[in-house]
Amino acid sequence: MEKTLLLQFYRLILGTAFLIFSFPILAQETKDSEKPKLKLGGALRFNYNLSSWKEGQKDRGGDFGYDMFRINAEGSYKSVFINAEYRLYSEAFGGGFLKQGWIGYKFNQEDQIHIGLTQIPFGLQQYNSHNWFFNLTYYMGLEDDHDMGIKYIHDSDRIQYQLAFFKNAEELQFGSTTEVDPSRYSYDIAGRNKEINQFNGKFIYKLGKDRQHQLGTSVQYGGIYNLDTKETGNHHGFALHYEFLGEKWNVKAQGMIIDHNLKTPDTISDKVLQFGAYGATYEVAAKFNLYSLAISRRVPVEIGPISNLEFYNDFGFMDKAEDDFEDSYMNVTGVLITSGNVYTYIDYAAGYNHSWLGGNFVDDFSKGNPDAKWEARFNINIGYYF
Repeated sequence: MEKTLLLQFYRLILGTAFLIFSFPILAQETKDSEKPKLKLGGALRFNYNLSSWKEGQKDRGGDFGYDMFRINAEGSYKSVFINAEYRLYSEAFGGGFLKQGWIGYKFNQEDQIHIGLTQIPFGLQQYNSHNWFFNLTYYMGLEDDHDMGIKYIHDSDRIQYQLAFFKNAEELQFGSTTEVDPSRYSYDIAGRNKEINQFNGKFIYKLGKDRQHQLGTSVQYGGIYNLDTKETGNHHGFALHYEFLGEKWNVKAQGMIIDHNLKTPDTISDKVLQFGAYGATYEVAAKFNLYSLAISRRVPVEIGPISNLEFYNDFGFMDKAEDDFEDSYMNVTGVLITSGNVYTYIDYAAGYNHSWLGGNFVDDFSKGNPDAKWEARFNINIGYYF
């Protein structure tokens, strides 16, 4: 595993070096006065956690280790621009993969188009949360999700709308009947089903003198191709969302209706489907409603290098359509500490029938466990962002 991780790191460094040296050469060769521009950034993060359901970890007083290293690249030439982010996790969490990567064209100050691995315009963006764990929406591919497609964005003083078509989730193997590789950043349908031909539309109206109130709605519709039956089912979603962007306060409220209709073999249940990310898959209920509320308060301070504290509480509730399925909950209370380029998340994350917060990882988000209890994880994530 260490050799694989080291090889991925070398490839990342070589690719970065290529970008650094190739862009100035291109800039010198162009006959135009406007030269290509490139901005590089990234982050290095470490993580400490102590989980209520891990007896050995509690005996040790928790564990502290490597989380993630990433490289960001933003480039532009005239009206054409790129945005890419590559992340390197440990092999156990999927290893290295592209989080996002797209080429864009800006028509004017209000209109642009993106092509590639770009964020799906559905629900609150970029995040429906304030904490390191995200909200419950993330674990069903409904927060900061990226797929392969094309997206048009119009963003004016009072109105924003986005229209998009996604051919599929990021495809890594291109086989005729190859399952989706779960080594990815955002959750996608996996296993014997694949997302195909998805359409998205999103509309936001900005209210108030400073456009602090943003009220919106999102819709999506797409196909689900089954590798066994070779038939295509469908999925659709509808969301209402609101965000308050105050000077110190931020409020995010959202409700979603999500429906997956599968064309599975007769011997396979169509009530659940697999989702995958970070090198592993789990089950998710095919039909559910999801509600979330996230609130934060920023407090400017002068405590040594610390300039800002952001206190927050993010809550999510997954209401599953099947009567014999147990619902899922998540609540994260914490604070983000800003110290120059160092950002530290201190979170207390609690979950009920939550795959990443205790219980049974495989089916917490599908049928669940009627005898489950709330489990919690105390987590500190320290990152240097450059």
